[in-house]
Amino acid sequence: MTDATSKRLVFIIAAVAATGGLLFGFDTGVISGALLFIKKDFALHAYMQEWVVSAVLLGCIIGAMASGRMVDILGRRISIIGTACIFAAGSVWTSSAGSVEMLIMGRVVIGLAIGVASYAVPLYISEISPPQYRGALVSLNQLLITIGIVASYLVDDGFAHSDKTWRYMFLTGTTPAVILGIGMLFLPETPCWLAGKGREDKARDILNRIMPDTDTQAELDAARKSGKESGSMRELSAPWLRPALFIGIGIMFIQQATGINTVIYYAPTIFEMAGFTSATTAITATVGVGIVNVLMTIVSIRLVDKVGRKPLLSAGMIGMVVSLSALALGFQFQTTMGDELKWITVGVLFIYIGSFAVSLGPIAWLLIAEIYPLNVRGLAMSLATLANWIFNFAISFTFLSLVETIGKAGTFWLYAAIGTLGWIFCRMYVPETKGVPLETIEANLRNGIPAGKLGDPR
Repeated sequence: MTDATSKRLVFIIAAVAATGGLLFGFDTGVISGALLFIKKDFALHAYMQEWVVSAVLLGCIIGAMASGRMVDILGRRISIIGTACIFAAGSVWTSSAGSVEMLIMGRVVIGLAIGVASYAVPLYISEISPPQYRGALVSLNQLLITIGIVASYLVDDGFAHSDKTWRYMFLTGTTPAVILGIGMLFLPETPCWLAGKGREDKARDILNRIMPDTDTQAELDAARKSGKESGSMRELSAPWLRPALFIGIGIMFIQQATGINTVIYYAPTIFEMAGFTSATTAITATVGVGIVNVLMTIVSIRLVDKVGRKPLLSAGMIGMVVSLSALALGFQFQTTMGDELKWITVGVLFIYIGSFAVSLGPIAWLLIAEIYPLNVRGLAMSLATLANWIFNFAISFTFLSLVETIGKAGTFWLYAAIGTLGWIFCRMYVPETKGVPLETIEANLRNGIPAGKLGDPR
C-alpha cells in the first residue's frame, strides 16, 4: 500500500469514527432551542429548566464511570457501536416523552451514550493515527462536535414554527446515530488494543495498512509491553502517573468552568436576557454562534500540528477572558445601553466561542488522548472524562441560579476570573505534545519529568 493510499485510509477511518462527535454535538446543542418551548409546554420554572438541561449530564457521569473498563475489555470499536444504538433509543424516547419526568429520564439515557463516546472516539482515533497526523485527526472529533451543535441549532430553527417543535428536534438525532453505527461496522479495531490482547497478527496487518513506513515490530513490542496488564485504579494512582492525572483533570475543569456549556445550552436564553424578545429570533442568532464554532475549529485543526498545543491554548484563553469580561460589562450597564446590548452580546459571544473553538475545545480532548500510557489509557481517559462531566453538570445546573443570585454581570465576571487562573495553569503545567510519540510521553512520566515538560524529547 502506498503512502498516499494509507494516508487516505487513515483519514477515512478517523472521519467515520468522528461521527460520534457529531452525535455528541447534536445532543449537546439541541436542548438550547428546545428548552424555550419545553418550558412553555410544561410550565417550568428556572430550577426545573436546569434539570431538563442537566439531566443528560447525569447520564454522562454514569457513562464515564462505567465505560473505562468496558472499552478496555470489549475494545474501542464495539464500544462506539454500542453508543450509536443507545443514542438512537434515547432520541426516540425524548421525542415521545409525555411528561417532564419521562423527558428527564430519556435525556439521562442519551447522556449514557455521550459519556462513552466523548472519550471512546478520541481514544480510538488517537490509537489509529500516525504521530504526525494525530493532532489533526483527533481534532476531527471536536470539529464534528461543533458541526453537530450547529446542525442542532439549524434543526431547532427549522422546527421552531412546527406544531410539535421540540419533539421533532429530538427525533432528528436518530439520523447521525444510524450513520455512526453502520459506519463503525466496516472499521478495524485499533492495533494498540489488539496487540495488548495478544492478537498480534491482526494488529500487524492493520499497522501495515495504515502506517506502512512504521517499524511494525517495534510498535507491536511497545503495545504488548504497555498492555500486558490491564490498568487498575491502584496503578493509576501511582506517583509517576500523578502529573498526567493532574493535567487531565485540570484541563477539563478549566474547559467547563469558563462557562462554555452555559453558552451551548443556554445561548437563546442569554440572547433573551440581552433583549431579544422573540424565541425564534433568539434561536436564529444562536445559529451564528454555532457557525463560528465550526469555522474556528477548522482553523484549530490546521494549526494544532503546526503551531502546537500551548500557543493555541494561550491565545484562545486570552480571547475567552476578554470576551467574558466584555459580556459582564455589558450586562452591568444594561439599563443604560438599551437595544445596543443585543448586538454587543451577539458579537461578544462570537468572539468567545471562536476563542474556545481554537483552543480549549479540541485541545483538551486531544491532550487526554495523548498523555496516558496504553495500559491505563482507557481508565485514565474515563476518569478525565468523568471529571469533565461532573464539572459540566455543576456549571450548567447552577447557571440560572447564579444569574438569580449574583446577577448576569456577576456570573460572567466569575467565569472570566476562572479563565484567568486557567490561562496560568496552562502556561505552567500543560506540556507541548506536538509530533511527540506517545511512547516518549510515557517514558518521561516514568522518569519523573515535570508536568509541563512531558512532551520534551528524551
